[in-house]
Amino acid sequence: MGKTASEYILIVGCGRLGAYLATRLSAGGHSVVVIDLDESRFAALGVEFGGFRVEADATEVSTLRQAKAGKADRLIAVTGDDNINLAVAQTASRLFDIPSVTARVSDPRKEGIFAEFGINTVCPLTLAGDVLIDQIANPPHEQHP
Repeated sequence: MGKTASEYILIVGCGRLGAYLATRLSAGGHSVVVIDLDESRFAALGVEFGGFRVEADATEVSTLRQAKAGKADRLIAVTGDDNINLAVAQTASRLFDIPSVTARVSDPRKEGIFAEFGINTVCPLTLAGDVLIDQIANPPHEQHP
């Protein structure tokens, strides 16, 4: 994988996925700001994380302003709540004109709603399901001792 230019990235939600992304992206040389309502969740960030933490409600425009959303190259919304991810992603895209906005969607039935608003999505359930179905359809060669 080639070296990409450093970007300013906002991550909304510091659960397992948000902390993983923030740590990896920060270690990769990107400027990262993580936003979460619960300060205790920042403990999940790895020691390689060199970015900033904002303890606040990302659905509030003032929080996104505090995180300098107007300068962001991308925003990734990965809270556990599809509605919050949609609200934050819409605000980031429309009000702050962030070039790349992606949201995690837990309920695959909601992916169409996000698409209607032009928001890129990642659905862990769909991704895992597709991999498992592919493995069933194309089983790896079994190795016997």
